[in-house]
Parts: sequence; structure tokens; C-alpha cells
Amino acid sequence: MPDDSRAARARQRTGTGIGLLLALVLGAALIVALPEDESRDDGACRARTVDSWRADDGLTAEFARYGDDASRTDDWTGGDGTHSLRLPDGRVLWLFSDTFLGRVYGPPNPAGESHAWRETAEPLVRNSAVLMRDGRLETTLPAPLFADPAPNQWRWPVGARVEPRSPGSSEQVVRVLLWVRTAGQAPWIYGVPTATEVATLSLPALRLESIVKVLDQQLVPDPSRRVLFGTTLVEEDGWTYVFGGDDGQAASRPASHAYVARVREGGLGDPAAWRYWNGSAWAATARPRPVLGDGQRKGVGSAFSVVRDGGTYVLFTMATGTKGLTTVASYWACSPAGPWHGPAKEFSPSLPQGQVAAYNPQVHPVLSGDGRLVLSYDVNWLETTGAAAQLSRNVSLYRPRFVSLRLAPAE
Repeated sequence: MPDDSRAARARQRTGTGIGLLLALVLGAALIVALPEDESRDDGACRARTVDSWRADDGLTAEFARYGDDASRTDDWTGGDGTHSLRLPDGRVLWLFSDTFLGRVYGPPNPAGESHAWRETAEPLVRNSAVLMRDGRLETTLPAPLFADPAPNQWRWPVGARVEPRSPGSSEQVVRVLLWVRTAGQAPWIYGVPTATEVATLSLPALRLESIVKVLDQQLVPDPSRRVLFGTTLVEEDGWTYVFGGDDGQAASRPASHAYVARVREGGLGDPAAWRYWNGSAWAATARPRPVLGDGQRKGVGSAFSVVRDGGTYVLFTMATGTKGLTTVASYWACSPAGPWHGPAKEFSPSLPQGQVAAYNPQVHPVLSGDGRLVLSYDVNWLETTGAAAQLSRNVSLYRPRFVSLRLAPAE
């Protein structure tokens, strides 16, 4: 865990994506005993670990180029909660949580430093979406894309997929998972977990058609026991596996738990189609049981990533302890419901200078291939005092970074 004084400073921060940062500085996995028929080790599943990795400077530079472009004053200049989705026409839709808009000015900044910068009064919105074509970011959709559901509530987009409008339909739509949070008092300074929703966007126009609440958590009396789904989606055999987490860390538990649900293709927007892993079976009743985490020394942040590599599922999260500010760990399983094994080999991607932390490791299958996985991680200012000013003083801080990695059999 981070030392007490550093963790206390982090908990005092508000805004600018600190919710994800606080939820992600710790991460690991507990191997949970599950029935053998859910392990499904059919010979195709093998232990996997990170074999090698390198910085993907090209992708990182593309987001810097787009964010620094001053030709528009209503587009993306920085954000976190990075998720991506390949659209049928080849474009890539990038989804972000807390996002700075406005205009960026070239260096030097007002302090005389060699950083691009923005005015501190520029807008901060709760979510945004940016379109990429042929590897080049082109435009920001009107932001926020998903309006606040009520006063003192907001929506953070997480995982997304293209699927049939309904099971068996030939028409495709985009489904985006949304986390709803409600403003709260300490320790819920980044919002109380409230609900999981699913938004439907038309194709190819990406017009917002509807938002459906699939799991309301307001009746769960202990906010630390509320589960929000959608941090990552994995498709297999006509099912979409939807992973989620609770917010145990905000309740002074050192780690959070991970959960999983599944939905038939075409059914993400139908609450009745969801099935939750209850520890022994997939059930329609929303009483999920954790597949990772003991709430103490081991667990995950509420935003982690899972990818399928052959017959093996690989999970990426921040490491435990003080390494959770800088280091990514991985785990593997033969089934979304586990048991999960690890941690396997860890790695520490590069960070800019200053009091910063890495968080929210997300795999981007749409950019991966030839045995190579592209993974992003977000960066935020860790210190309490003047955090928003620091992110405007140096706009390069609050943007995703990318690495390319390769997996290999674990020893």
C-alpha cells in the first residue's frame, strides 16, 4: 500500500478523474475455488505472463498531437478512463471519463516552463468520445456525450461493443456501459457508486438513442458493497462477459473485489438478459459473488482489463502495495469465473516527472495483432494541493500513454 501520508493526500483530491485513480492504485487477485466444470481447462488454456514490453511512442504522440491542436476550442485536450472500440466502417471510437476541453497554448507556460498549457477556467466534462480513422484522431463528438442523469450525478463510460440491436437482428448498434455516480461526502469524495447503465448509439451516425439502467445499486445500504459492471468486456461463443468491481477501498478496505456477468449477443441493453456469477452458477438474480479478491492484501481496482489469448483469459491491473502507483500486474484463468492465478510478471511503464501515478491499464484489441497487445494506462497528478492547476500547467500529464507487449507461457 502507499504510505499513509501519501494515501491521505490522494483521498483529499476531488475532480479530474481522481475517482479512477483512487480505485486503481491497488490491484491483485485471489484464487477463488470454483467448481471444476467452470474451469473448463480443455487443453487450450495455458498459464500466460508478460514476456516483453516496450513503449508505443507513436500512439502516445498521436494523442499529444490531437490534444495540442489549437484549431478548435471545443475538442478533447486531455482525459482518463481510456476505452476503444472498432466500428464496422473501420473507424475507432475512443471513450473517456473526466475530460478537459478548450484550447491549448504552446510553450512556454505562464511559469516559463517548456510545457504546452491551458487556462484553468477551461471546461471539464464528465465524459467524451473521439473518433480515429487510419490511426489519426479526427474529431471530438459533442461533449458530454452522455448527459448527467440527475443533479449531483454523472456518467462515466467504460467498456463498449458493436452488437445486433436485438438477438438475431441484422442491424448493428453500439452499446456503451456507463457507471453512474452520485456526489457524496468523505470517503466518497469521487462519488458514491449508484448504477450500471447501457447506452445505445446508432450506426454509423453514433446518435444517442437510449440509456437503460441494467443494475441499480441504490438499495444496497453499504456503498462499499455496490458493484458497477463494465470495466472490460470479453466476447466468446455468442456471449459477452462483463467484468466489474466494488469500491471496498473507499471504505478503508485495502482492496476491491472483481465480479463477472454475461449476456447473450444482442442483449446488453436488456436487463432481463443479464446473468451474474453467484459462486456456483450464472443466475438472473443480481447477487453476484466475487471471482477475485479478499478485500485485504489482494484484490483489484474497480477499473481493470481482461483479454482472451487463445484459450486463456489474462487480466491486467495495478500491482499491490506502493508499486500500485507505477506497476502493472497480470493474472490468468481458464474461465471468466476463474479460478484466477498470479500475479505473473509485472512491469513498470514510463511516467512523466513529478508527483504522478499510473492507473486504469486497458488492453485495446482493436489495435493489437500479430501476437502483440496494445495497452494504455492513464496518468494523473497525485499530490492534493493545486492538482487541477498542475494538469493545466502541463497538459501532457492528463493523457493516456501506450505500451505494446507480448505474452508467453508462464514458467
